[in-house]
Amino acid sequence: MCSAPIGGRSRRWGLAEAQRFQFEAAYVALTSNLALAVVQEASLRAQIAASHEIIDINTRSLALFRRQLELGAVARLDVAAQEAALAQVQQTLPPLQKQLEQTRNLLAALSGRFPSDEPEETFELGALRLPQDLPVGLPSTLVERRPDVRAAEAQLHGASAQIGVALSSRLPQFTITGTAGGLSTGFTQMFANGNPLWTVAGNLAQTLFDGGTLLYRQRAAEAGFEQAAAQYRSTVITAFQNVADNLYALQADADAFRAAVAAEQATKISLDLTLSAQQLGAVSYLAVLSAQQAYRQALLARVQAQASRLADTLALFQALGGGWWNRPGGEQAIRPASRREQ
Repeated sequence: MCSAPIGGRSRRWGLAEAQRFQFEAAYVALTSNLALAVVQEASLRAQIAASHEIIDINTRSLALFRRQLELGAVARLDVAAQEAALAQVQQTLPPLQKQLEQTRNLLAALSGRFPSDEPEETFELGALRLPQDLPVGLPSTLVERRPDVRAAEAQLHGASAQIGVALSSRLPQFTITGTAGGLSTGFTQMFANGNPLWTVAGNLAQTLFDGGTLLYRQRAAEAGFEQAAAQYRSTVITAFQNVADNLYALQADADAFRAAVAAEQATKISLDLTLSAQQLGAVSYLAVLSAQQAYRQALLARVQAQASRLADTLALFQALGGGWWNRPGGEQAIRPASRREQ
């Protein structure tokens, strides 16, 4: 019979496909981690630049306070408060520098290099661009191309083939040759070793005696199929959840980024007006410190909101499969396994 060889080939094909898509999933994860490290570096550079800007503002304000102290226009307490504010901002720089160096080492490692061979490229937040139009809904066919979904589908296909192998094993296995029967002149020679009739009877008896073992093998194969089916369903549900989560995240990120930009612009105007009034001695040091702190927080919030949009866009790209089918030869595996291999 030919069922067993076909079932065996289908099972091996399913396992090979599952391993292939597991490799694709690892490749997509590596690519996504590399891109996230790029966004992280750009975000850290923007935060460092923002800290330097605040330091420059505080330094100029401190210099003005010191001149006013010499003229008797402000108290020593005002100068001390500005000095403390400047020191606090300067204190934030070393941790950011440390994270930047660690991110550069991560980029080198993800690129297959040693830390001493870090990439020559540097990444700035302003140089990274999002697509012009981010989708609010996506076809389910893209989710079907996720490597983990395809791997689970291939495993389900292999588990189904395993049932066919178990079923065929329970059937009598015999070979029909050119000898139609045996020839004997005595009753005692009819069942001698090598007689074709005896060989067929022996094979049939062997199948009957092994029936209990083969039955449990079939049940094990059926249980394995149910497990693979449950795993496939869970993988598909998780895939759609990932996509939905990232779509909602992108919508929230867009709103948060617009609010952060508006807050940065408003606090910058307030800071400029406060510093102008400080030169005239029309505001207290508390107003200056408050305006500086508000602008610093708004500036960092805008940087973080911008980086979050980029990171969530990458997460959506990964949730949709990472575009592995665009690699050479990948387009041949776009169709579901059940449609390509019967």
